[in-house]
Amino acid sequence: MKQVRRKFVLYAMLAVFVLLLTILTIINGTNFTMAASDADAVTAMLAENKGKFEEAPEGFTPNTAPPAGTDFLKDGAFPAQPFFRNGLGPMGPESPETGFSIRYFTVCFEKKSGETSVTAYQIAAVTEEEAIRWAEALKTEGKKDVTGWTRGTYRYRCYTRGDSVYVTVIDQGRELTPSYRILVISLIGMALGLLISFLFLSLISKRLFRPLEEADRKQRQFILEAEKEFKIPLTVIQADTELIERENGPSDYTTSIHRQVNRMADLTKDLGNLAIFNQNDAVTACLLRDVFSQSVSGAEESLRAAGITVTEQYQEGISLQANPELLKRIADELLENVSRFALSEAAIRTEKKEGRIIVTLENDCSLPDGSYDNVFDRFIRLPNAEGTAGAGLGLSFVKDAVYQIGGRASAKVEGGRFILKLYL
Repeated sequence: MKQVRRKFVLYAMLAVFVLLLTILTIINGTNFTMAASDADAVTAMLAENKGKFEEAPEGFTPNTAPPAGTDFLKDGAFPAQPFFRNGLGPMGPESPETGFSIRYFTVCFEKKSGETSVTAYQIAAVTEEEAIRWAEALKTEGKKDVTGWTRGTYRYRCYTRGDSVYVTVIDQGRELTPSYRILVISLIGMALGLLISFLFLSLISKRLFRPLEEADRKQRQFILEAEKEFKIPLTVIQADTELIERENGPSDYTTSIHRQVNRMADLTKDLGNLAIFNQNDAVTACLLRDVFSQSVSGAEESLRAAGITVTEQYQEGISLQANPELLKRIADELLENVSRFALSEAAIRTEKKEGRIIVTLENDCSLPDGSYDNVFDRFIRLPNAEGTAGAGLGLSFVKDAVYQIGGRASAKVEGGRFILKLYL
């Protein structure tokens, strides 16, 4: 249940992350797109006048206070055209202050004479010689208008007017500063939002899963008690049947009783497998070689009876922090599965790759090639299991037990061999 709670928190955090990332991407993408659009509007205004701003209309003097008693709400307090084209007042690229605040330069390239000249220069960060070299690198002939970013915060426009090619570059560093600040604030807000979401989800997940954990604990306890209660009458029936056979000899009735008792015993064992040990109980370092070799020895009789040869290959020194009894039950279940469904041979191998322990168990089989991960689902029985005892709970127990340890299981058939792998 702890694994389920962790997965819930992980998926919830992933959903919050995707949501915040989408929102912030839209906000910042729109912000930078609008900044680029404003810069293009400025370069378009410059292009209309061959790289220069229009002269202020007659009677307009910048930085001059209006006459006393001027009513700013009345028409005529400021020139309406051409500076207030947006109809909203002094804001955006068409503000009357744009020509005085924008740092820019324009270089003209004459096609016929081949002369190059700086036709407008209002920038301190670039010398005129550097401006010419910069414009030559940006010059694009054969296209009407080309715009883009250069050197990070500079917006340029290359355009043709008559027999001349113009390159205008404007400094948008000051205009982009708020956009970058919003980006940084957004990233900080996103990090804080993820942290708060994680703390909140971690807190509520404990309360949310507490009833489920209690129900799961009671269910497992009930299964363990039921397993014990089933074993008692089955043992008595088995003993009484053997006593009848000693006194009267075996018959079809006693053989049928033995068969049904064995079937019920297998079902009881599978039922008990549903109640997995708590991984936090009796955790110790377990050598996988010892665990699986003991299980192979314990299943030797059933393997010999089925005519199956098992090859063992263990990498030395591989140990796992786990409940030893839980590991033993995993190994026993795997060997029992081999004794039931292998045709003639099987192989078990343990190895460690890139810090991950891999247990591989393979045997020959009569199944077609493909993925068989569904074999780990409860009550799933493959076609080669027809006519055999069991309820399809054995490998389901293996999957749940491996997951309890912190690993995963997979199964496939390749080249007529059933390959089961545990990643621990």
